[in-house]
Amino acid sequence: MLYPLTFHPIFKERIWGGRMLEQLYGKNLPPDAVIGESWEISDRPGDASIIANGLLAGNDLRWLMDRHPAELLGGTRAQNGRFPLLVKILDCRETLSLQVHPPASKSAKLGGEPKTEMWFIADAKPGAELYVGLKHGVTASEFQQKIRTGSIADCFHRIPVKAGDAMFLPSGRVHALGAGLVIFEIQQNSDTTYRVSDWNRVGLDGKPRELHIEQSLESIDFTDFEPGLCSEPWTKTQGLDCRRLVRDPLFNVDLLSALAPVSYCPAAGKVWVIGVVKGAARVQTSKASLSLVPGQFCLLPASLRGCEITLEAGTSLLCSSVGA
Repeated sequence: MLYPLTFHPIFKERIWGGRMLEQLYGKNLPPDAVIGESWEISDRPGDASIIANGLLAGNDLRWLMDRHPAELLGGTRAQNGRFPLLVKILDCRETLSLQVHPPASKSAKLGGEPKTEMWFIADAKPGAELYVGLKHGVTASEFQQKIRTGSIADCFHRIPVKAGDAMFLPSGRVHALGAGLVIFEIQQNSDTTYRVSDWNRVGLDGKPRELHIEQSLESIDFTDFEPGLCSEPWTKTQGLDCRRLVRDPLFNVDLLSALAPVSYCPAAGKVWVIGVVKGAARVQTSKASLSLVPGQFCLLPASLRGCEITLEAGTSLLCSSVGA
């Protein structure tokens, strides 16, 4: 009974956010709010994405996971009974906090959830950069000293970025998104973040935001020095240029680029999440058809057969799957 699914975005006001999601993607943002995150596909407690199209419109992803998990996921395992991915678009008008997510080996002890993620840079202002990993040779003791002196940013490796770049962030890797970036984020279904520093600013309530120094120090991988951007070369597949961005036991992400109009069929029996970076795409099955525009994501259930995706010339598409 399942078909290609789109969802209503869930907007999150953030002190570092802005209005670029409205400008770039026509998102219907609430007025007079700084929106930092649009949760495009979410199965979080209190934040389950509501289906926007077809006969199941109005039900949410939690309802779908409860009633049709095998049709939706196929052989993919749920994460603690929930959809295994959380998909977002972030508008970083200002730099985010310097932070880390706990690894699986320590998350339960710290009272959180492990979180591995990847960033795809959709838009970047000149001079935009990432804070990712440690500068070579930084030790745990030096890191702690810099926290005390208020100069912890000196420990972070910084990378200039442009649209089209991508970064993989395994749990335990310190990081922050710099100002002037819009990114697509594919991640484990988790919402645990430990802040090391927040640039001495206050939150939306006018109070300093909470820091998590002890949990951060427990979580940080102090052997993770100066990681690089995703650097796999482009290859050809089904008439498309394809670039592998992530290959990980948790999830895989590819970037597809169409220089001319082309159609392809994603592998059947797997759950896919596709998102249009630029251009336009059309998803067609025997029972449903829908068009996708930039900034829009679609979930393709594993039970689909004969699904065809047509890309206009100049279209870029992020394709994510779970597991091997």
